[in-house]
Amino acid sequence: MRLSKEKRNQLVLVAFCAVAVLSLMWFNLIQPRYAALKQAAESQKAAEGKLEGIQKAIKRADAVTLDVTNVTQTLTNAESDMASGDLYSWTYNTIRLFKSSYQVDIPDIGHPDVETVDLLPSFPFKQVRFTVTGTAYYHDLGKFIADFENTFPHIRIVNLQLQPADETGGNEKLSFKMDVIALVQPTSS
Repeated sequence: MRLSKEKRNQLVLVAFCAVAVLSLMWFNLIQPRYAALKQAAESQKAAEGKLEGIQKAIKRADAVTLDVTNVTQTLTNAESDMASGDLYSWTYNTIRLFKSSYQVDIPDIGHPDVETVDLLPSFPFKQVRFTVTGTAYYHDLGKFIADFENTFPHIRIVNLQLQPADETGGNEKLSFKMDVIALVQPTSS
């Protein structure tokens, strides 16, 4: 079947118009919807990722709370032997109670002076320094100092001076003078 030239031109024109209408529909209606769907899928994927992160954080919240509680308790225990309150009473009682199980005679405990910590810069605690004098045998004094510093990790003995207790030479006791430095527990404000 042969079409006339006029009919063939009309058929080509109709086909061309149909392709043009379909192209316009694709570019104006279908492609923007496809792009919107693609963007919505990406947004959904990002939102699901955030949700997963939030759910993990919620699951870790109990563990973090427990960790904070443990660290707070550890800090409270570590600060329990720090100087606090009336510093003169604290220094006197600390030395008096500790020396009771040692053969060390400590008749004089100096007045405590509060000062900034000179060991570390910008350290948030203050320190108290006081002088202790007394007499003891060499081994008793060594055991007392070692046990004292091991029992109280926030206290250090510095400037230890030793000399014979009496000038006659018959006694093996030593007289000692030492400075004791202790961290001061910060007051709650």
